[in-house]
Amino acid sequence: MSQIILFNKPYGVLSQFTDSSGRPTLADFIHRKGFYAAGRLDFDSEGLLLLTDDGALQHQISHPRQKLPKTYWVQVEGEIDNAALGELRRGVKLKDGLTAPAKARHLREPAVWPRVPPVRERKAIPTSWLELTISEGRNRQVRRMTAAVGFPTLRLIRTAIGNWQLGGLRPGEQRAEEVFAAPARPASVRGQRRRRWPR
Repeated sequence: MSQIILFNKPYGVLSQFTDSSGRPTLADFIHRKGFYAAGRLDFDSEGLLLLTDDGALQHQISHPRQKLPKTYWVQVEGEIDNAALGELRRGVKLKDGLTAPAKARHLREPAVWPRVPPVRERKAIPTSWLELTISEGRNRQVRRMTAAVGFPTLRLIRTAIGNWQLGGLRPGEQRAEEVFAAPARPASVRGQRRRRWPR
């Protein structure tokens, strides 16, 4: 039986256990031995990161061939419109090629924890939120996709990987689960109930 840790990675924490520059790492939060990150989440992104003590499971979760869907809540600069959402759903042309079609929908501002440091917003320019689900793992893909359709990302929170969901975990919190089978690839995560976090 394998074990997996669901961790809400805070902004400004590396998805690794060591850093020669002294930046915050997983070692500041994860104290159980033998667990390794299954995939990664950028330094300036927040939310769900999975860690496991099973090398085969780590490979299954993180390998691009598995195409596990990953869902993000994305705050963007400007009022996201249907034209931009349609582009995201069809696939966006980036420098490294056309992305696969994504699931994208407008999202009312979620009641999530305040980010530290706060997002820098311009008073004259509104912001909006969308929920985006992708099944690829290109470098900084979500940020590049929203920028390509004219809405730069201000804040990025991953809420789900496959069937694993962030739930009510606050930044820096974790929970452990036992895994009996390989991770499933759900046909859709669009109907998942959104959770609210205490501010």
